[in-house]
Amino acid sequence: MNFDGKVALVTGGGSGIGAATVEALRAGGATVVAADLDGGDLTLDVTDDAAVEAAIAAVVEQHGRLDLAANVAGTSGAHADVVDVGLDAWRHTLSVNLDAVFLCLRAELRAGATSIVNVASSAGRMGVAGMAAYSASKHGVIGLTKSAALEVARSGVRVNCVCPGGTRTPMLAAFVGGDENALEGMGRRTPMGRLGTPAEVAEAIVWLLSDSASFLTGSVVEADGGVAAV
Repeated sequence: MNFDGKVALVTGGGSGIGAATVEALRAGGATVVAADLDGGDLTLDVTDDAAVEAAIAAVVEQHGRLDLAANVAGTSGAHADVVDVGLDAWRHTLSVNLDAVFLCLRAELRAGATSIVNVASSAGRMGVAGMAAYSASKHGVIGLTKSAALEVARSGVRVNCVCPGGTRTPMLAAFVGGDENALEGMGRRTPMGRLGTPAEVAEAIVWLLSDSASFLTGSVVEADGGVAAV
């Protein structure tokens, strides 16, 4: 996939799926700005509306344009049953996983990006006991993606979504407290019998961003080892 001359922004670009997406886009010739709260080329709190607008304006000012964007930043949130979830914890998860995608998507569209991919989760396709806030937020990302795609389709702008399943990222490792046995157990429960890698999910993101997916918009691509097929 050739991205020569393209300028891209990747949120959550400092690690995991975001970092793999940055690497893949750069390998294809794109100029990429990796934005992250910790690491990357640009420090960005994606929940801060003013900061998001300023960051995207800075990308356009420095590089003259914004063509592509991948909204990867997210959080797993706390593991708790609905009856035990505090309102602050609920709001934090929704803020990072849904509100921030809205803020970034809105600013990217205003800046002229023509292909955008939002990252949801296999949890956005199903309920997950003990992860209600996370699941609800990822369901919201899918709905946001589809709605935005319909609004801009006639102008040739594409908005798509990738739903990763269990992927061996620093966020997932932190969620299980670094327990390798827990990670391997999660992998064994997928139809393919293993966790995905950040690079595998990044390939799906980058393909959707590319001209190879020119007739796809509002689409949801499952990169989950077969979880959605169950």
